[in-house]
Amino acid sequence: MTKTIELIFDFVSPNAYLVWQPLRALAARQGAQLIITPAFLGGMHKLTGNAPPFIRDAEIKGKNAYAKLEMQRFIDKHGLHRFRMNPAFPFNSVNLLRMLVSREGDDRIRLIEALNPAIWEQGLDVTDAAAVAAVLTTAGFDAEALVARTQDGAIKQALIDNTEKAVARGAFGIPSIFIGTEMFFGKERLGQIEEMLERG
Repeated sequence: MTKTIELIFDFVSPNAYLVWQPLRALAARQGAQLIITPAFLGGMHKLTGNAPPFIRDAEIKGKNAYAKLEMQRFIDKHGLHRFRMNPAFPFNSVNLLRMLVSREGDDRIRLIEALNPAIWEQGLDVTDAAAVAAVLTTAGFDAEALVARTQDGAIKQALIDNTEKAVARGAFGIPSIFIGTEMFFGKERLGQIEEMLERG
């Protein structure tokens, strides 16, 4: 039976960017299939009453400073030094997620591989349609067709359904990772995920 790792993903999450390459490497080591489920983080927050940590924890002395320290430790450990906080963060990721929903399997991975570095290393303005289209075209996608799919009613509903189903399964933020029905939240859980996969 093939091992599977399911990643609940939104482009707007810097931690989803940071976990991406280490999780892909983990999947390769374990011979596991990586499944991508796009979900809208803003919708997840609304459904669960959650909020971005930098807002939620703003009044707690030392907590956001420590979160930055932990992020830097993760960056150093995994060699992710190209990471730069996007100037427009938090940005609206809905159309990018609809594009992702419109693709399947390895095409979802290819789309993330194209957009992740553009957003989180090169500071792509996701509201600049021409700039986004240029990234997509360079990666071999039909940018015009992808943009058109963002207005497809079935694609819009699929993203809503993904978001609601993720919350129903216990997810409240991103990255959430499922091994079967077992959920792991956050990029710091990679060791636990690998241990579970090794146990079979």
